[in-house]
Amino acid sequence: MANKINLKGLFSALQNQMTAQLSTNREFIMHPGSKGDSLEDTWIDWLRKYLPNRYCVDKAIIIDSTGQLSDQIDLVIYDQQYTPFVLTQNGIHYIPAEGVYAVFEVKPDLNGSVNVSGNSISYFEYAGRKIESVRKLKRTSTFIIDRGKQHDPRPLTKIIGGILSSTNSIKKIDTLENHLKILSGLKGIDMGCAVDFGAFTIDHDGEEDIKIMDFTERISQYYENRTIAGIEFSKADVSLVSFFFQLTRYLQQSIGSVAAIDLGEYAKAIKFEIDDVL
Repeated sequence: MANKINLKGLFSALQNQMTAQLSTNREFIMHPGSKGDSLEDTWIDWLRKYLPNRYCVDKAIIIDSTGQLSDQIDLVIYDQQYTPFVLTQNGIHYIPAEGVYAVFEVKPDLNGSVNVSGNSISYFEYAGRKIESVRKLKRTSTFIIDRGKQHDPRPLTKIIGGILSSTNSIKKIDTLENHLKILSGLKGIDMGCAVDFGAFTIDHDGEEDIKIMDFTERISQYYENRTIAGIEFSKADVSLVSFFFQLTRYLQQSIGSVAAIDLGEYAKAIKFEIDDVL
């Protein structure tokens, strides 16, 4: 009886399965809107299947306690343990900003552009604007009770931003890197994947200034001050596995749990004051 499995072969099978599904969507769904929705749903279903159950995955609009909205986001990874409400109206999910771990723009190809207010911008710039619309929202943080002990409000966590596609028709690596390097501040992309090209991770230099006690100011300054140290690309034949491993590492060992939402700030919208003490 065999007592060892070929992990490379197992991961290759997973890669082939996802590649086949995305290729079918790209080739046989002709309407641009339907194709886009299908690709988004495919990525969402895949991440729902393989990420631990603590992570929820949907397309959504992100909201904050002041009533501000993000752009509509193709794929959001979020928490429901410490952010206990997600609103759904007319099929659209509205997720509190406090619960967001990661946001991704989904396109069929990394190479392309979209018209915004009369200007043509690359898919990378478009993704950066979507990411910025989430990162700039107000996030609250409050204390929690864990195993009978009260813990102080924790600092706000980083929000992973990225772009996902089936293919990449940009011929030169330098061109691809330049698209990523020009995005800075709240627009900065952290990672992405083009299935038939490879996964990529943008390494950043910079740390949060823990002397800043205003958590919103601290996380904003982190994004504004960080710089790109380098960009790493995986091989095409392990693009999905590489992307999944890196994403999971970020979620579990760089971010951990999001800060607990202060429902009192949201209750102000209905002019109700929440009592913290029984």
